[in-house]
Amino acid sequence: MKKIIIAIDGYSACGKSTTAKIVASKLGYAYIDTGAMYRATTLYFHQHYVNITDPKAIHKALENINITFIYNPKANRNETYLNGLNVEDEIRKMYISEQVSEVSAIKEVRKYMVALQQKMGKKKGLVMDGRDIGTAVFPSAELKIFMQADMHVRAFRRQQELLEKKQVVGIEEIIENITKRDLLDTTREEGPLRKAEDAYVLDTTHMTVDEQVDFVINLSVGKMIESQNSIIIN
Repeated sequence: MKKIIIAIDGYSACGKSTTAKIVASKLGYAYIDTGAMYRATTLYFHQHYVNITDPKAIHKALENINITFIYNPKANRNETYLNGLNVEDEIRKMYISEQVSEVSAIKEVRKYMVALQQKMGKKKGLVMDGRDIGTAVFPSAELKIFMQADMHVRAFRRQQELLEKKQVVGIEEIIENITKRDLLDTTREEGPLRKAEDAYVLDTTHMTVDEQVDFVINLSVGKMIESQNSIIIN
């Protein structure tokens, strides 16, 4: 069956990455966490005191950033490497969450990342999640999903994720962080978060992970059949 690109966009803490990883595994597709790419870039900027208002400093920093994903069989997950160092846990910390939307709003940063992401998707057979995958990175993706959920449900999920990493953060602080990120993500000039016209809306407020995965898988199979039939007809 013909391989396709599955673009999953949506708000933070809606289950995008969890759903995308499982869908990719079930389909035998590659999975790319674009959020991790922006988080790794944010970590580099933080560690090297990059002035995000200085275009020259940003350009120089991007030239020195190499992001890769390596599968860890013991943890059963893809892990993010920044210039050869495993930063998977570090980029999930709250201080990165507080800075990432600001860094990802930078025009040069987004252009650099979008070019990398489009290169990754040339062979198709890919599941990619983020904020602008179906609108800017792969506007011609065969399947586009837009995920959303109730704010308090999102905050609770994020709190649980942090607790699993032994980070204790109050729910009000998390809501404040998510609200700020939503505003920055939806109002930035470059690659804002918005639903593509042909995207399917997936509200995960009252859904289990299995139900979310089944929703995407069922649509994926339909799109793969459509793509295969179009080849035969043509």
